[in-house]
Amino acid sequence: MGQASFPEMYERWLVGPLFRPWAEVTFEEVKLSPGHRVLDIACGTGIVARVARERLGAAGYVVGIDINAEMLAVARTVAPDIDWRVGNAGALPLHDGEQFDVIVCQQGLQFFPDKPAAAAQMRRALARGGRLAVATWRSDEEIPFFRDLRRVAERLLGPIADLRHSFGDAALIEALLRDAGFHDVRSRTISRRIRFEDGAPLLRLNAMALVGMSAAGKAMADHERMRVVEDIVSGSAPVLQSYADGSGVAFELSSNLVTAKG
Repeated sequence: MGQASFPEMYERWLVGPLFRPWAEVTFEEVKLSPGHRVLDIACGTGIVARVARERLGAAGYVVGIDINAEMLAVARTVAPDIDWRVGNAGALPLHDGEQFDVIVCQQGLQFFPDKPAAAAQMRRALARGGRLAVATWRSDEEIPFFRDLRRVAERLLGPIADLRHSFGDAALIEALLRDAGFHDVRSRTISRRIRFEDGAPLLRLNAMALVGMSAAGKAMADHERMRVVEDIVSGSAPVLQSYADGSGVAFELSSNLVTAKG
């Protein structure tokens, strides 16, 4: 994986197999029409915005917002024709009166420190009659692959609160959106079989994430953190082997998809 930055590794190894399928599912649920204005909140390197652009072509306007400028630097390299903006979900950087027909927040809401503020901003940004789609992973207790990898890491680090799976109760998301003024709020759980041609980068990036989210990992010096990542990767090899699929790895992954209208 060389000297690539985390956003570059994220784009290269995770976006295609892990995040693009859910973007496709979202736009099957929330149909796009020519001329639609689309906002991708917590866009990362921008896969949701890019899928929207593919579907709309020139007959649409797409904006991606993320708090991480390094993620957006990769997004701009991959898709320079999209309007990428650095910003916080709790105070979206919108132009005066700017609103969107479709807003998507894919696997971002669980990380927001002030979820009611973010929901209120989504409501402000959504045009009358527009559609919102929010996706969050289910608890990793429902996703054996990631549960098993977490348990390997916890043997070295102690208990880990994995933020990626911290908002897996769809009822909480529904209540949040209703409180923000959305209506016709609906949710469903979607499960898909995800396959990686090469499981090694996934294993390493996941170990890095778990160390970074653990109390023990946050207290470590960089060299110690790197050593623990290597130990977790080694210890996780049997898990990876148990999900082997030919030369790659495959597992079931479940996400909430909550939709609402403005």
